[in-house]
Amino acid sequence: MKNLKITVIVLFILPLFGLSQENVQDTLDKTPERAAFSNSTLIETQTNVLNPKNTLEIVLQHRFGFLNSDKNDLAGFWGPANIRIAIDYALTDRLTVGYGTTKFDRLQDVNLKYGLLAQTESNSMPISLTYYGNLTMDARSKDYFTTSRERYSYFNQLIIAKRFSPNFSLLVAPSLSHYNLVEQNMENNMFSVAFGGRLKISPQTAIIVDYSQPITKYDNTNPRPGISLGAEIATSGHVFQLFMTNYNGLSPQKNYMFNQNDFFNGDFMVGFNITRKYNF
Repeated sequence: MKNLKITVIVLFILPLFGLSQENVQDTLDKTPERAAFSNSTLIETQTNVLNPKNTLEIVLQHRFGFLNSDKNDLAGFWGPANIRIAIDYALTDRLTVGYGTTKFDRLQDVNLKYGLLAQTESNSMPISLTYYGNLTMDARSKDYFTTSRERYSYFNQLIIAKRFSPNFSLLVAPSLSHYNLVEQNMENNMFSVAFGGRLKISPQTAIIVDYSQPITKYDNTNPRPGISLGAEIATSGHVFQLFMTNYNGLSPQKNYMFNQNDFFNGDFMVGFNITRKYNF
Protein backbone atom coordinates (compact mmCIF):
# COMPACT_ATOMS: atom_id res chain seq x y z
CA MET A 1 0.00 0.00 0.00
CA LYS A 2 2.86 2.40 0.89
CA ASN A 3 4.57 1.75 -2.47
CA LEU A 4 1.28 2.36 -4.26
CA LYS A 5 0.88 5.75 -2.58
CA ILE A 6 4.43 6.75 -3.54
CA THR A 7 3.81 5.68 -7.14
CA VAL A 8 0.59 7.71 -7.36
CA ILE A 9 2.30 10.81 -5.93
CA VAL A 10 5.20 10.48 -8.39
CA LEU A 11 2.81 10.11 -11.32
CA PHE A 12 1.06 13.34 -10.30
CA ILE A 13 4.26 15.31 -9.69
CA LEU A 14 6.26 14.34 -12.81
CA PRO A 15 3.90 16.03 -15.29
CA LEU A 16 4.10 19.20 -13.21
CA PHE A 17 7.91 19.18 -13.49
CA GLY A 18 7.64 18.68 -17.24
CA LEU A 19 5.12 21.49 -17.56
CA SER A 20 7.34 23.76 -15.48
CA GLN A 21 10.36 23.02 -17.71
CA GLU A 22 8.29 23.71 -20.82
CA ASN A 23 7.17 27.06 -19.37
CA VAL A 24 10.77 27.99 -18.56
CA GLN A 25 11.89 27.06 -22.08
CA ASP A 26 9.02 29.04 -23.63
CA THR A 27 10.05 32.04 -21.54
CA LEU A 28 13.68 31.73 -22.66
CA ASP A 29 12.58 31.39 -26.30
CA LYS A 30 10.70 34.69 -26.08
CA THR A 31 13.01 36.68 -23.77
CA PRO A 32 15.14 39.18 -25.73
CA GLU A 33 18.88 38.98 -25.25
CA ARG A 34 20.53 42.10 -23.88
CA ALA A 35 21.52 44.57 -26.60
CA ALA A 36 24.75 43.66 -28.34
CA PHE A 37 26.20 47.11 -27.66
CA SER A 38 26.00 49.63 -24.83
CA ASN A 39 25.44 52.71 -27.00
CA SER A 40 23.18 53.71 -29.89
CA THR A 41 26.28 54.43 -32.02
CA LEU A 42 29.54 52.53 -32.47
CA ILE A 43 31.90 55.43 -33.36
CA GLU A 44 30.45 56.23 -36.83
CA THR A 45 27.86 53.44 -37.26
CA GLN A 46 24.44 52.99 -35.67
CA THR A 47 23.96 49.92 -33.47
CA ASN A 48 20.92 47.81 -32.55
CA VAL A 49 20.49 49.64 -29.22
CA LEU A 50 16.92 50.89 -28.71
CA ASN A 51 16.18 52.71 -25.48
CA PRO A 52 13.12 51.90 -23.33
CA LYS A 53 9.93 53.86 -23.98
CA ASN A 54 10.04 57.53 -22.92
CA THR A 55 13.85 57.66 -22.79
CA LEU A 56 15.41 60.94 -23.91
CA GLU A 57 19.00 60.67 -25.16
CA ILE A 58 21.33 63.64 -25.71
CA VAL A 59 24.14 62.95 -28.22
CA LEU A 60 27.32 65.01 -28.67
CA GLN A 61 29.74 64.06 -31.46
CA HIS A 62 33.03 65.91 -31.96
CA ARG A 63 35.85 65.53 -34.49
CA PHE A 64 39.06 67.56 -34.15
CA GLY A 65 41.32 68.56 -37.06
CA PHE A 66 43.74 66.19 -38.81
CA LEU A 67 46.70 64.90 -36.83
CA ASN A 68 48.96 65.12 -39.90
CA SER A 69 48.21 68.79 -40.53
CA ASP A 70 51.36 70.82 -41.23
CA LYS A 71 49.90 73.77 -39.32
CA ASN A 72 50.70 74.66 -35.72
CA ASP A 73 47.40 73.34 -34.35
CA LEU A 74 48.49 70.90 -31.61
CA ALA A 75 47.84 67.66 -33.54
CA GLY A 76 44.45 68.87 -34.71
CA PHE A 77 43.13 70.19 -31.40
CA TRP A 78 43.38 73.80 -32.58
CA GLY A 79 42.29 72.98 -36.13
CA PRO A 80 38.80 73.15 -37.68
CA ALA A 81 36.50 70.87 -35.70
CA ASN A 82 33.17 69.39 -36.71
CA ILE A 83 30.41 69.02 -34.11
CA ARG A 84 26.98 67.41 -34.09
CA ILE A 85 24.41 67.77 -31.31
CA ALA A 86 21.30 65.58 -31.38
CA ILE A 87 18.26 64.60 -29.34
CA ASP A 88 16.66 61.16 -29.65
CA TYR A 89 13.39 60.10 -28.00
CA ALA A 90 12.00 56.57 -27.63
CA LEU A 91 8.30 56.64 -28.55
CA THR A 92 8.08 52.90 -27.81
CA ASP A 93 10.55 50.18 -26.83
CA ARG A 94 11.07 49.51 -30.54
CA LEU A 95 10.77 52.96 -32.14
CA THR A 96 13.06 55.96 -31.62
CA VAL A 97 12.96 59.29 -33.46
CA GLY A 98 15.50 62.09 -33.36
CA TYR A 99 16.82 65.41 -34.63
CA GLY A 100 20.42 66.58 -35.05
CA THR A 101 22.35 69.61 -36.24
CA THR A 102 25.91 69.53 -37.62
CA LYS A 103 28.45 72.35 -37.90
CA PHE A 104 29.96 71.56 -41.33
CA ASP A 105 27.52 72.55 -44.12
CA ARG A 106 24.92 73.34 -41.42
CA LEU A 107 23.31 69.92 -41.88
CA GLN A 108 19.91 69.38 -40.21
CA ASP A 109 18.77 65.75 -39.93
CA VAL A 110 15.65 63.97 -38.75
CA ASN A 111 16.08 60.26 -38.13
CA LEU A 112 14.22 57.11 -37.18
CA LYS A 113 15.31 53.77 -35.73
CA TYR A 114 13.02 50.73 -35.51
CA GLY A 115 13.64 47.25 -34.11
CA LEU A 116 12.51 44.56 -36.57
CA LEU A 117 13.89 41.44 -34.84
CA ALA A 118 15.44 40.87 -31.42
CA GLN A 119 18.00 38.23 -30.50
CA THR A 120 16.65 35.90 -27.79
CA GLU A 121 18.41 34.37 -24.79
CA SER A 122 17.80 30.86 -26.11
CA ASN A 123 19.13 31.79 -29.57
CA SER A 124 15.84 30.73 -31.13
CA MET A 125 16.34 34.10 -32.88
CA PRO A 126 20.14 34.26 -33.27
CA ILE A 127 20.46 37.91 -34.38
CA SER A 128 18.84 41.28 -34.00
CA LEU A 129 17.73 43.29 -37.04
CA THR A 130 17.21 47.04 -36.82
CA TYR A 131 16.34 49.69 -39.41
CA TYR A 132 17.85 53.18 -39.30
CA GLY A 133 17.10 56.02 -41.70
CA ASN A 134 17.45 59.77 -41.94
CA LEU A 135 16.53 62.74 -44.08
CA THR A 136 19.17 65.48 -44.07
CA MET A 137 18.94 69.07 -45.28
CA ASP A 138 21.89 71.31 -46.13
CA ALA A 139 20.91 74.64 -44.52
CA ARG A 140 23.62 76.80 -46.11
CA SER A 141 22.74 79.95 -48.07
CA LYS A 142 20.55 79.54 -51.15
CA ASP A 143 23.52 80.78 -53.21
CA TYR A 144 24.93 77.23 -53.01
CA PHE A 145 21.89 75.71 -54.76
CA THR A 146 19.89 76.09 -57.95
CA THR A 147 16.70 74.53 -56.55
CA SER A 148 15.62 73.67 -53.02
CA ARG A 149 15.54 69.91 -53.73
CA GLU A 150 19.32 69.99 -54.15
CA ARG A 151 19.62 70.53 -50.41
CA TYR A 152 18.34 67.05 -49.49
CA SER A 153 20.01 63.70 -48.97
CA TYR A 154 18.73 60.39 -47.58
CA PHE A 155 20.15 57.40 -45.76
CA ASN A 156 18.77 53.89 -45.17
CA GLN A 157 20.50 51.11 -43.24
CA LEU A 158 19.81 47.62 -41.91
CA ILE A 159 21.80 46.74 -38.79
CA ILE A 160 22.43 43.02 -38.21
CA ALA A 161 23.93 42.52 -34.75
CA LYS A 162 24.76 39.58 -32.50
CA ARG A 163 25.83 39.36 -28.86
CA PHE A 164 28.13 36.32 -28.85
CA SER A 165 28.90 36.64 -25.13
CA PRO A 166 28.61 39.28 -22.38
CA ASN A 167 32.01 40.58 -23.53
CA PHE A 168 31.94 40.30 -27.32
CA SER A 169 29.54 41.62 -29.98
CA LEU A 170 29.63 42.18 -33.74
CA LEU A 171 27.48 43.95 -36.32
CA VAL A 172 27.15 44.12 -40.11
CA ALA A 173 25.19 47.02 -41.60
CA PRO A 174 24.47 47.37 -45.34
CA SER A 175 23.22 50.80 -46.37
CA LEU A 176 21.99 52.98 -49.24
CA SER A 177 22.83 56.70 -49.41
CA HIS A 178 21.14 59.08 -51.86
CA TYR A 179 21.93 62.67 -52.83
CA ASN A 180 19.63 64.66 -55.08
CA LEU A 181 22.63 66.65 -56.35
CA VAL A 182 26.08 65.19 -57.09
CA GLU A 183 28.96 65.97 -59.43
CA GLN A 184 28.86 64.62 -62.99
CA ASN A 185 31.35 61.80 -62.38
CA MET A 186 29.39 60.50 -59.37
CA GLU A 187 26.30 58.36 -58.87
CA ASN A 188 23.30 59.65 -56.92
CA ASN A 189 23.13 56.38 -54.96
CA MET A 190 25.89 54.78 -52.91
CA PHE A 191 25.67 51.22 -51.62
CA SER A 192 27.95 50.55 -48.64
CA VAL A 193 28.46 48.09 -45.84
CA ALA A 194 29.80 48.68 -42.32
CA PHE A 195 31.37 46.22 -39.88
CA GLY A 196 31.81 46.85 -36.18
CA GLY A 197 32.88 45.10 -33.01
CA ARG A 198 33.04 45.63 -29.25
CA LEU A 199 35.22 43.72 -26.79
CA LYS A 200 34.79 44.40 -23.07
CA ILE A 201 38.02 44.42 -21.07
CA SER A 202 36.43 45.45 -17.75
CA PRO A 203 32.87 45.91 -16.44
CA GLN A 204 32.75 49.49 -17.79
CA THR A 205 35.45 49.62 -20.48
CA ALA A 206 35.58 48.17 -23.99
CA ILE A 207 37.70 48.25 -27.14
CA ILE A 208 35.62 49.30 -30.18
CA VAL A 209 36.31 49.03 -33.92
CA ASP A 210 34.31 50.37 -36.87
CA TYR A 211 34.99 49.84 -40.60
CA SER A 212 32.88 51.12 -43.51
CA GLN A 213 33.31 50.08 -47.14
CA PRO A 214 31.70 52.00 -50.03
CA ILE A 215 30.66 49.64 -52.82
CA THR A 216 29.34 51.79 -55.68
CA LYS A 217 32.10 52.90 -58.07
CA TYR A 218 32.44 56.33 -59.67
CA ASP A 219 33.89 57.17 -63.07
CA ASN A 220 36.70 59.09 -61.40
CA THR A 221 37.81 59.28 -57.75
CA ASN A 222 36.05 56.79 -55.49
CA PRO A 223 35.39 57.45 -51.78
CA ARG A 224 37.81 55.83 -49.37
CA PRO A 225 36.71 53.39 -46.66
CA GLY A 226 36.16 54.60 -43.11
CA ILE A 227 38.41 53.16 -40.39
CA SER A 228 37.90 53.91 -36.72
CA LEU A 229 39.21 52.38 -33.51
CA GLY A 230 39.11 53.44 -29.89
CA ALA A 231 37.84 52.84 -26.36
CA GLU A 232 34.44 53.11 -24.71
CA ILE A 233 33.54 53.81 -21.08
CA ALA A 234 29.92 53.15 -20.09
CA THR A 235 27.90 53.88 -16.96
CA SER A 236 24.18 53.54 -16.27
CA GLY A 237 23.43 56.97 -17.77
CA HIS A 238 26.51 57.98 -19.78
CA VAL A 239 28.58 56.46 -22.58
CA PHE A 240 31.90 58.06 -23.58
CA GLN A 241 33.81 56.95 -26.69
CA LEU A 242 37.31 58.22 -27.55
CA PHE A 243 38.86 57.14 -30.85
CA MET A 244 40.84 57.81 -34.02
CA THR A 245 38.88 58.02 -37.30
CA ASN A 246 39.27 59.24 -40.87
CA TYR A 247 35.57 60.24 -41.08
CA ASN A 248 34.70 63.81 -40.13
CA GLY A 249 31.36 64.32 -41.92
CA LEU A 250 29.15 63.24 -38.95
CA SER A 251 26.43 62.43 -41.49
CA PRO A 252 26.65 58.81 -42.68
CA GLN A 253 25.70 59.60 -46.28
CA LYS A 254 28.25 62.40 -46.48
CA ASN A 255 31.00 60.12 -45.21
CA TYR A 256 30.09 57.27 -47.54
CA MET A 257 29.65 59.46 -50.62
CA PHE A 258 32.48 61.97 -50.32
CA ASN A 259 35.22 60.80 -47.95
CA GLN A 260 38.71 61.16 -49.47
CA ASN A 261 40.71 60.79 -46.23
CA ASP A 262 43.20 57.93 -46.36
CA PHE A 263 43.64 56.50 -42.86
CA PHE A 264 46.94 54.79 -43.76
CA ASN A 265 48.32 58.02 -45.19
CA GLY A 266 47.82 59.76 -41.86
CA ASP A 267 44.51 61.43 -42.76
CA PHE A 268 42.82 60.74 -39.44
CA MET A 269 41.77 62.73 -36.40
CA VAL A 270 40.88 62.29 -32.75
CA GLY A 271 37.17 62.25 -32.01
CA PHE A 272 34.75 61.53 -29.22
CA ASN A 273 31.06 60.71 -28.74
CA ILE A 274 29.17 61.39 -25.51
CA THR A 275 25.61 60.27 -24.81
CA ARG A 276 23.44 60.96 -21.77
CA LYS A 277 20.09 59.25 -21.14
CA TYR A 278 17.12 60.54 -19.15
CA ASN A 279 14.21 58.25 -18.27
CA PHE A 280 10.70 59.65 -17.84
